[in-house]
Amino acid sequence: MITLAQKFFTLPRARVGLDGPMFAGIALLLSWGLVMVASASVAQAEKMTGAPFHYFWRQLLFVGIGGVAAFGAFLVPMHFWERKSALIAISAVALLVLVLIPGIGIKVNAARRWIDLGFIRMQPSELARLALIVYLSGYIVRRQARLQNEWRGLLLPFLPLLVAGALLILEPDFGATVILLTVAFVMLFLGGAKLWHLLVLMVTGISALTFVAFAEAYRVRRMMSFTDPFADINNSGWQLANSLIAVGRGEWTGVGLGNSIQKLLYLPEMHTDFIFAILAEEFGLLGVLVLIGLFALVVWRGFVIGGRAEAAGERFKAYVCYGLSTWLGLQALINMCVNMGALPTKGLTLPLISYGGASLICVLVMLALILRVDYENRLLSADGRRDTGDGRRRSTASARADEAFAASVSRSAPLDIGGAP
Repeated sequence: MITLAQKFFTLPRARVGLDGPMFAGIALLLSWGLVMVASASVAQAEKMTGAPFHYFWRQLLFVGIGGVAAFGAFLVPMHFWERKSALIAISAVALLVLVLIPGIGIKVNAARRWIDLGFIRMQPSELARLALIVYLSGYIVRRQARLQNEWRGLLLPFLPLLVAGALLILEPDFGATVILLTVAFVMLFLGGAKLWHLLVLMVTGISALTFVAFAEAYRVRRMMSFTDPFADINNSGWQLANSLIAVGRGEWTGVGLGNSIQKLLYLPEMHTDFIFAILAEEFGLLGVLVLIGLFALVVWRGFVIGGRAEAAGERFKAYVCYGLSTWLGLQALINMCVNMGALPTKGLTLPLISYGGASLICVLVMLALILRVDYENRLLSADGRRDTGDGRRRSTASARADEAFAASVSRSAPLDIGGAP
């Protein structure tokens, strides 16, 4: 059997390229995010640390760490994720339990969502969503016939999702719960579940989430301040009111990079959850449209890559792409809507733009998985396909490389990782 470590060595043999538009969109968003973190955080960094670019340098470090993690994820073949999807999901749920234990989980602003690793605070909810999307993709492939025809087939994948959702609510992280369940509905719909079955579950889920939303006093206050933030601008409406002021000041073309007024300690969380408002103030409506276009490009390419995988019979890869692309687009949309007062505050970052190590690293790993699917699609297209004997298809070049490596190991000969297979 060709091990995961062996795959690491065989990967450099293939030179088939990657999806150019998606890669360009990711690079532009990531670069823009670094610029915005430097601009939006300057006053807060000066106040907290005495170094105006403290958060920028930390974000640059997170980009480096995330790049290494993403490259590592890219090297891992997708069939490994498929085989280990259940174990990955169990590990993710275990992390959600771990973060709730006092002394392990870090409590900030009445929320216990982080585990302190010293140089970075890990947010298990990010990893849990990624792991559960991988798990759900594997389930859809294994049980698609049951999913399409039986209630049981639809309810079974929801058991780990409900457990994870309950743990997220206990943190509490209402926004992450909403995204997880919404992405699950989209994936199950694309997986062939009956629409009326999904509608029943959707109504039940919305009712439960509505009850949870109004069960806590602070969420009720958020709802009230969301409807009219200027009615209590000095208290519960302060953040949203200042966010709306920032967005309004941007007008058509913005006040210019670095010239935001609201970032001067008027708008709380100006470099994290509400960085979009500062971007809108400095770049205006034109900048906002460009930003939306870049996110739309990345999401669209993710679905295109998933569609190509599905057309090639690689359904697990397809559903991973659909789920991760939906997550990225949905989180970006919710963050923008929150900043513009169209939705209540959720505590969600703007992917690739907001400051935050755990979120950035997780998003980069997520995008690396989509690019890995694209890479394997290109292998199939460039080199032809053959049966592996277990119902999957793999490129002949990849298969030959695996066989060559196995032979070299058995002869104890050095491995040549360059050149064509």
